[in-house]
Order: sequence, then C-alpha cells, then structure tokens
Amino acid sequence: MTHELNVLGTPLEECGTDPITGFTREGCCTTGPEDVGSHTVCAVVTEAFLAHQRAVGNDLTTPRPEHRFPGLVPGDRWCVVAARWGQAYEAGAAAPVVLASTHARALDVVPLAWLREHAVDVPDSPGDL
Repeated sequence: MTHELNVLGTPLEECGTDPITGFTREGCCTTGPEDVGSHTVCAVVTEAFLAHQRAVGNDLTTPRPEHRFPGLVPGDRWCVVAARWGQAYEAGAAAPVVLASTHARALDVVPLAWLREHAVDVPDSPGDL
C-alpha cells in the first residue's frame, strides 16, 4: 500500500477504512511535512481514551464534516496524533495500538516501549515484541 515503514521496520499497513482514517483520509497513518500534528499512531479508540481526549480539549466524538471527520466510537481504528496518544498514556488512558499500522515517525514522539505495552497486533516474529 505504501513505501513508508511502521514502528517494526516493515511496510506500513492500513489502519482503518470504516471510518476512513489517516491525515489524508487514505486509510493509512502516512505522514509528511503538511501533517504538523503527526497523525501516526494507529489506535483502537476506547471510551477511556475518548473521554481523556475530550477532557483535554480534543473532542474526537463530535462529527466535523468540514474536515471529513465522522466522529469516533469505541472500537474505531484511527490515526491519532502521536503527542496526544502519549499524553493519554501518561494519564493512564492510552488506547490500544496496531503496531503494523503505526508509522515509524511516531517514534519521534513516543517510545516504542510505550506502544508495545498497548499493542493489539502480534508481529510475525514474537521476538519483535
């Protein structure tokens, strides 16, 4: 799908298409210079994560059609801003993470160890965990 790499060093996999996610709404957590927020963590959002984000001023549940944003519900897979995910981690409200779909650039913001703690996918080699 893309030549970009995930946090495991393998090709970045799709994060989600229902709803369609990604900074460019292509289903992947790809990034580039225009993505100043670094929407690079593929999270499976939970009620605790959504509530935390709402509490810190990042409402992810209200639809924003002007940004092609449907509003999220628990269970949705979404490319979230790496710093916001890290903020939730530090508050004890981190959402599960799909490592194969989390862009390697997320490591510029959050440690791989944090992402691994919340991994919901298992790489081909368990030694990669």
